[in-house]
Amino acid sequence: MGRISVQPSAAERIEPLPGDELVARADVVMDRCFTVPAPPEQVWPWLVQLGKRRAGWYLPRPVERWLPRRASRRIEPAWQQLAVGAVVPDWGGRQATFTVVDLAAGAHVVFWSRRGRLQLTWAVVLRPEARGSRVQLRLRLGGVRHRRLARYAGGVLDWLTVLGLAAGLRERVADGSG
Repeated sequence: MGRISVQPSAAERIEPLPGDELVARADVVMDRCFTVPAPPEQVWPWLVQLGKRRAGWYLPRPVERWLPRRASRRIEPAWQQLAVGAVVPDWGGRQATFTVVDLAAGAHVVFWSRRGRLQLTWAVVLRPEARGSRVQLRLRLGGVRHRRLARYAGGVLDWLTVLGLAAGLRERVADGSG
């Protein structure tokens, strides 16, 4: 499959995305992008079912082997029914959830959440490109108390988790498990 990079281009980093206006004065913005060698219609069903108590968070087999709970390796029809207003549980604590606030099937989904004074959006954007599909993830955080910690420590955690997601998603799409 080759080396995976999750770094956005300069143009991707500054491009306005759906949901940016919901946390207009973000303290921290994290952009990650990667390419999946498959057309968007094969990638979208995997993206729409992400989440806790859904398909999980995709990681590659060698990593999942060590985890007590693994992410789905199939497209599940029950998890394809995502709509604006849907609430998806998150791993950020017992009460942590995301609400779908914008959805264009096959193109993007925007999640929003408030956790105390922290407000955040997570946009997942899918675009066709010559080599398959480009996936862009943008996390915008407002109301951050420790900006430097969120930017650097949170940035490393975000980079690692999206790198795992990219590898796990590419593996699943290549397996043709949809």
